[in-house]
Amino acid sequence: MLSQQKPDDKIEINLDLDELDLTSTESKPTYEDIKDFILNKYGLKVSSLYIAQVKEKMGIKERQNYNISKSGNEKVPNCPKEKEYAIIEAFNYFKMV
Repeated sequence: MLSQQKPDDKIEINLDLDELDLTSTESKPTYEDIKDFILNKYGLKVSSLYIAQVKEKMGIKERQNYNISKSGNEKVPNCPKEKEYAIIEAFNYFKMV
């Protein structure tokens, strides 16, 4: 049917974007999205470090961290339980787990 078209003819295509799936990158929330969700729902501020710790604990794949201390004796604070609970709730909200 397309081969019978003249060069000046137009073809109209209707594309419903609601039917298209999101890519895996589009579906992943950023750390800022997670922080905003927790602040709005629980009134807690969480750091990116705490989010990364809970991701590791839950087995969510993280990228390689190239900003690692060379001294080896750094003190890293652990995520408090109430913030860990809020982060897990955010993961559930964003369907990360």
